[in-house]
Amino acid sequence: MPLIQITLAGPAPSPAIINSLQRETTRLMRDVLHKEAALTVVGISHLPAGAVTAGGEPVAAAAWLQGLITAGTNSAAEKAAFIAAAEAMLAAALGASAAPTYVALQELPATDWGYDGRTQAARRQEHLAGGAA
Repeated sequence: MPLIQITLAGPAPSPAIINSLQRETTRLMRDVLHKEAALTVVGISHLPAGAVTAGGEPVAAAAWLQGLITAGTNSAAEKAAFIAAAEAMLAAALGASAAPTYVALQELPATDWGYDGRTQAARRQEHLAGGAA
């Protein structure tokens, strides 16, 4: 159940770029981190040119990705592979940037988040008990 926020700064991205980033991020979550694609939510926000700096200086374009995943569900190697692939995806979509392209995965305990009103821990317990997850 990943929740992903991608922020793009600079020229407004086209609908095709937005769709491509959403689809590729979902694919990476599925293929690299083994998350359910149907539960992967990807939001993209845009900041205008000049709204981001690197080293205190405005940059023409920048991008970063922040993702929430359940703690303990992925190995360090899987997370490193995702970070590398996501950075390559952002660089391919946006081109060179003077700003670093950050990719951050934050792990949350299963008791601290969920969807549709139930925590991941509750869903896991139901699954283990043979109920609907």
